[in-house]
Amino acid sequence: MLGVVQVTSTSVKSWAKSMSENLIECKPEVLMGRPVIAGTRITVELILEKLASGETIEQILAAHPRLTKPAILAAIDFAAQVLRADIVYPLAGQLK
Repeated sequence: MLGVVQVTSTSVKSWAKSMSENLIECKPEVLMGRPVIAGTRITVELILEKLASGETIEQILAAHPRLTKPAILAAIDFAAQVLRADIVYPLAGQLK
């Protein structure tokens, strides 16, 4: 069981920066506000998981024709900006 992630005002600027090109959106009515590629239900998380498992950008594009290379790069940038934000990441082993 993981704890709550705290997002502070510092991270809001980073969040907005990565979404500035309107390639990533978070809408409460789409997957409960999870970050997705604009106009799709493809989550940033899914793209990162595919890249981490060894898929190339070209393979992801072939599997998801609605995606574009700039959208995949925006997902990576979005993740980097969020990780730079003022967030507390509890270690699972330390939670009881």
